Amino acid sequence: MNLGKILSRSARYWPEYKAVIDSRQRLTYAELEYRTNCLASGLLNLGLHSGAHIAILAPNRVELVEAEVAFYKAAMVKVPINARLAVEEIVRVLEDSRSEAVITIPAFARALQQQRDCLPLLKWIICLDEDVGDVGYQRILDMGSPEPVHTDPADDQLAVLHYTSGSSGVLKAAMLSFGNRKALIRKSGNSPTRRAQPGDVMAHVGPVTHASGMQIMPLLSVGACNLLIEQYDDRRLLETIQSERVNRLFLVPAMINRLVNYPRVEQFDLSSLNLVLYGAAPMAPTLVKRAMDVFGPILAQGYGAGETCSLVSVLTESDHIRSLKGDEKRLASCGRCYFDTDLRVVNEQFEDVQPGEIGEIVAKGDDIMQGYWQAPELTAEVMKDGYYLTGDLATVDELGYIFIVDRKKEMIISGGFNVYPTEVEQVLYRLPQIFEAAVVGVPDEQWGEAIKAVVVLKPEQQISAEEIIQYCAEHLAGFKKPRSVDFVSELPKNPNGKVVRRLVRDSYWQKAERQI
Repeated sequence: MNLGKILSRSARYWPEYKAVIDSRQRLTYAELEYRTNCLASGLLNLGLHSGAHIAILAPNRVELVEAEVAFYKAAMVKVPINARLAVEEIVRVLEDSRSEAVITIPAFARALQQQRDCLPLLKWIICLDEDVGDVGYQRILDMGSPEPVHTDPADDQLAVLHYTSGSSGVLKAAMLSFGNRKALIRKSGNSPTRRAQPGDVMAHVGPVTHASGMQIMPLLSVGACNLLIEQYDDRRLLETIQSERVNRLFLVPAMINRLVNYPRVEQFDLSSLNLVLYGAAPMAPTLVKRAMDVFGPILAQGYGAGETCSLVSVLTESDHIRSLKGDEKRLASCGRCYFDTDLRVVNEQFEDVQPGEIGEIVAKGDDIMQGYWQAPELTAEVMKDGYYLTGDLATVDELGYIFIVDRKKEMIISGGFNVYPTEVEQVLYRLPQIFEAAVVGVPDEQWGEAIKAVVVLKPEQQISAEEIIQYCAEHLAGFKKPRSVDFVSELPKNPNGKVVRRLVRDSYWQKAERQI
């Protein structure tokens, strides 16, 4: 079945329910169905064809949802681009993806017009809001018809090029098929967390061109509403939850840290929330407990990647509640696999590790990417026997709970001992003065790499480097404690709000003769 028909079906069930909201407009399911039919046929009438690669480049707004559904209906390939990228990076994505059109805002339309010589395959710059570029977005809608577009792409046909640099800094695109996206919807409908219901409202805080956008179609399949927030702001998000009666959130730990430490956060009415899902990075158990004090017993953690299309493991709300009543160590877990995912932790021989042993997380299932676009060598590095090799090191306990130790490439080797930054960071986060922390290995003649903690303190808080090191020495093996501490005003983050350890580490290795 064409993915676009999922919206058509929902429009019959819940025509007057709100489907998508931003600061500019609110569309019901009936209105979204009408406009996506017009957009799909309008793009075809423009001369674009099924299978054409079309980029979307804008901050969160209704048209990004319209475009995704329209692309499915016309069997076109979506190329989502994060609007926080620099123009040079955007041009590189457009060129690499072989995009024939881009739907974007005026500022980018003007900038891309000046780069046309670098983009010989780009036929159309379709501009939102203003008549710059080649053609206006409204003109495309006017060219179309409200009658449904009939295409029937095969499950293995390419649907999305999901660009991600991961932690490596190398630009690469996961090839996600129509079958992958269908599997995403099925898995969301079988999640062990609280599932979305008709009329629910989910606030998309991160860019829907990336992880947050994975939930657009699952929500549309059940009559829920996608509320798009253009730019993250602590107070604005709290006010929106209160005024729009938001039910669901997906946040990265850095956002949760900011929200729960917002002055007088208890004065906001957050009672409409029934699920706060977090992921993209580990979260210290102390922060989990504070978040549950603020939001209630509604936290769940999801673990996945762009390459897996959807979550492959979940630490449910009930897991969180039981952990607080019993073994709090389980709060450090990313949960267990669910539905039809085959999730394993394996050693170098690709055998399942025993409880307590460290291995790499690998995943297999209908939601796993087809490979990296135009990069067979990169694909070969991360695929084995149908499994995606995540690069995350972990242990697993007797009940199947997975505990991420760290990224394989970010492990520190100090004096011949393996040290995992996340383990040290979790101890640092127990200190009430620390707002954020990143632990990296820095050059050291004696140890090869020495452990350094780079921390951001909470406002008006003080603690010395010596006190931090002593605290870590009391809670970690001697070889794991930081040898030095640097205090900074902020840590580098990627466009999704995740601290990028690689950039922290690189600043200390720029003048080193070796890089490990």
